[in-house]
Amino acid sequence: MNVIGLQECIHHRFDQVKLLETALTHSSYANEREVNADNERLEFLGDAVLELCVSEEGFKRFPEAPEGQLTRIRSQLVKEKSLAAIARELELDRHVLLGRGEEQQGGRDRDALLADAFEAVLGAVFLDAGFEAAKGVILRIFADRWPEPSSLTEVKDYKSRLQEVAQERFRDRPVYVLSGTRGPEHEKIFIVDATLPAGEVFRGEGTGVKRAEQEAARQALVYLDDE
Repeated sequence: MNVIGLQECIHHRFDQVKLLETALTHSSYANEREVNADNERLEFLGDAVLELCVSEEGFKRFPEAPEGQLTRIRSQLVKEKSLAAIARELELDRHVLLGRGEEQQGGRDRDALLADAFEAVLGAVFLDAGFEAAKGVILRIFADRWPEPSSLTEVKDYKSRLQEVAQERFRDRPVYVLSGTRGPEHEKIFIVDATLPAGEVFRGEGTGVKRAEQEAARQALVYLDDE
């Protein structure tokens, strides 16, 4: 495995190169080759390091942002699709070691697998050189991915807004459930219930599930604004 280029991409030279090799070893490869270690434990560690670093940096970058907004920013940055895109930029899809079955099933292009590999690499950096080194790698990689402060004041959809409000008030998120449908197949109306952490339920209807969710969220926001 040639990992020199990867180390240059993340700006970290490993003292314990074996950690990086393990971070790139998928469980399917380890099982087929009877290798003792795969990247699952490192992914668990890297996930925690990444969340802490992004949370701290967001807290510093946006001193006026409420908790719910900071949560939304963090979620956008560390969601699976975003991390998989970073993994591809770092060419982890080329370096990750896969078993034959996983390879044949297109595992090298699976977002979940690539996101996990990226987090495993961060976990490896943490074990190799400590928190500050891992933080440095993360901040360099995410330097151009943060939203502009001006964009934080833009009007958001009802669901996003409700999540922020619920996070601020209840320290929890609303839950959306498709409760039913009505009407003929070609004009079906979807019915969704949005339940707040405190137990209040708001029903929305729409020509699609997402539209019904937005309507339920809108009603919940009206209720909370009137309180």
